[in-house]
Amino acid sequence: MPLQHTDRLQVQAMFLAQRLDLRSFDKLKKLSTSPLIVETGANGIVVLFKYGVAVFIGLDSMEIVSFIEQFQPYLLEAHESPETETMTLLKAEQGIEGVDGENISLSRFDQTRLQLVADILAKSVILAHYESSLHTQIDRIEPLAMSLKKGRQLGHKNHELLQHIGDSLLIESKMIGRVEISEKPELLWENPELERIYHKLSNEFELKERQVSIEHKLSLISRTAETLLDVLHNQRSLRVEWYIVILIVIEIFLTLSERI
Repeated sequence: MPLQHTDRLQVQAMFLAQRLDLRSFDKLKKLSTSPLIVETGANGIVVLFKYGVAVFIGLDSMEIVSFIEQFQPYLLEAHESPETETMTLLKAEQGIEGVDGENISLSRFDQTRLQLVADILAKSVILAHYESSLHTQIDRIEPLAMSLKKGRQLGHKNHELLQHIGDSLLIESKMIGRVEISEKPELLWENPELERIYHKLSNEFELKERQVSIEHKLSLISRTAETLLDVLHNQRSLRVEWYIVILIVIEIFLTLSERI
């Protein structure tokens, strides 16, 4: 590892895109393939996750910008404003590992520990992205719910409501299918001594609690959108029924007029 002989490191996780084409990073020196860890910059590494997150360790801001610009074509569905989380890694005093504010203390900067930190930060930055996205969705769907409460017509909102349902399902599938936030990283099976620091980091970043909160919000948005969609369909059905009644009345009126 190129980072062993230092006592302080900056680590920055960025949710760059929906997916990374990891095959494009073959020309860089690899330290690991699962996840992909490559050396870059003067004396740094990048941990790359296929679900779109890059975790930069030991790189300055210019090196990070240069790296992103170089591999921009391989960021699939890149985000214009990537969600970012920054922490400082410190060599632990007396070997006591843990988290204190924006500092993470590690007994040493070996590959497994840095990989573990990268895994936690990658999941945290994914959660932050979807927390923000869901907040926007709730803001958009709230006026529709208020219209329903006040007895107003929803108008032609099918497309918007279906989009809310689709967005919720998409977020859920990405979190569960791609990121697997609730799953422990595979390296813990081979390095059980890291369980303690893993649980400290996981608890500090509240990964499980935030995932449960997101799932509750997804459920709320889906239920609200489905209810509004049902109401909208009922309103349209009632409108069609009135049209039929009016046509029948007109037909009766015309028939009576002809007889008179």
